[in-house]
Amino acid sequence: MPRPDPYNEIRLTGLRSLRGANFWSRRPVTRMDVAVGEYDEIHSAEVPGFTEALLKAMPGLWEHRCSIGERGGFVTRLRRGTYAPHIAEHVGLELQTMIGHDVGYGRARGGDREGEYTVVFEHLHAEVGTRAAALALETVQRAFAGELDTVEHAVAELQALAEAPDVPELTARVLCGITGGGDRAAVRDEMLRRGVSDAELIVDVTPSYLLNAGLPYARSEIAVILDTDLQDVPDRYREEGRNEQLVSVLADGVRRNGIVIVPAPEWEVQDAARAAQCRVAVFSTRDAVPARHTRVAIAVGMVRDGRIVIETRGETEDVGPLRAEENASVQVAAALAVHALHELERDDARK
Repeated sequence: MPRPDPYNEIRLTGLRSLRGANFWSRRPVTRMDVAVGEYDEIHSAEVPGFTEALLKAMPGLWEHRCSIGERGGFVTRLRRGTYAPHIAEHVGLELQTMIGHDVGYGRARGGDREGEYTVVFEHLHAEVGTRAAALALETVQRAFAGELDTVEHAVAELQALAEAPDVPELTARVLCGITGGGDRAAVRDEMLRRGVSDAELIVDVTPSYLLNAGLPYARSEIAVILDTDLQDVPDRYREEGRNEQLVSVLADGVRRNGIVIVPAPEWEVQDAARAAQCRVAVFSTRDAVPARHTRVAIAVGMVRDGRIVIETRGETEDVGPLRAEENASVQVAAALAVHALHELERDDARK
């Protein structure tokens, strides 16, 4: 197998630092999107001396367990044959390890466009993470071209960056984050109409923002996930499983034992919220919700005889008429969100 032409073949098409909880991790990560050109057809085992050169320059790669799950796992993958995006993920992590940063999480997946890949990896310092991404691509291309001798220059550069102040950690706390493909602004307006006074503490978080930047605040009291019918993200994030994972990022920011408002049928989203140590309240525009959707919910909002009712602990509360000219899901979700905030206030008062 002839070596690929060096440089310019792997093209960086996107690079960003995600500060808060995000689609890939609850931790801050660096995301880079790359167009790989002819490297899409060339793996590490096909290029003589590739693995040896990489290990000589970065012997710490022996410690990477990778999907095999044991020391040397990544080296095994290199010798069997793996591709540039996956290699760049591990090199980006190892470059940070070489300056003393304890990082280990990474993923390489198909990208948002044909011929592209998305690579994400954990960082402890945002500038170090984004620069490590670019240096990782350079290192991988040099290895494929047979020109890799050392990464000392890269390590020195990252060490210098690590000594500079990092971007501040997210500390903002809000009452409620709202996401989904529906009318999020209308949910916010309805919550305000129902008496929530702190408008600036109700945050509309578009799915595209979650995908590209992560959660914009550190903690919320509650979250509203209006639906999983997403419109403003690439097609692959609209698919079942990925859409649920994306909107569930909001639960990662909810305080422990806080409340996440979820449509009654979205069982996977409910499970994600519970995994984040949140309580779940579900809503529906029907007058009854199947028990399989409610058996572990702390509250259920629904429509009965033209009115919004909320069932909690076996008791039913009428919270007002459903306005026929406006979106029913918006009204029920907002009413349940206000109820959840009152529930948390009562919890706090009992402590």
